[in-house]
Amino acid sequence: MNKENIEAIIRKAGVCRLGMLDGDTPYIVPLCFGYRDDTLYFHGSKKSRKVELIQRHPKVCFEFDILAEPISAPDPCDWDMRYQSVVGFGQASVVETTEEKRQALEIIAAQYAEGPHSFSEPMLKATMVIKVAVETMTGRQSGFDQK
Repeated sequence: MNKENIEAIIRKAGVCRLGMLDGDTPYIVPLCFGYRDDTLYFHGSKKSRKVELIQRHPKVCFEFDILAEPISAPDPCDWDMRYQSVVGFGQASVVETTEEKRQALEIIAAQYAEGPHSFSEPMLKATMVIKVAVETMTGRQSGFDQK
């Protein structure tokens, strides 16, 4: 799947699942997100498990899926799944500057509603923003015309 189709899936997605490592145990969390220029953005509390894990091990994976639904058949062994998905890998870091944080939050907000949006200084100080520099991502689909 080409990058244009991959980014179309991301634009339609409502949730991004972010996968991290907690020692030798995987940890995954669904998050609100923003995406622009091969970078994902997430927000949350400064004291959270995901922030602790990213600071210890910044390599992450992520997943989006849309339009997922089963395709039934008379024989349950012939059932299939219709879906479009994106899976990728990247390097996570914490956004440090107030201006970069403001821009990241605007990108996140734009995923869900038209802007412009405003963010107060106290809110910016209280919010942690994580960015993921996308290294690779692939898209897949099933149950759709292949173009």
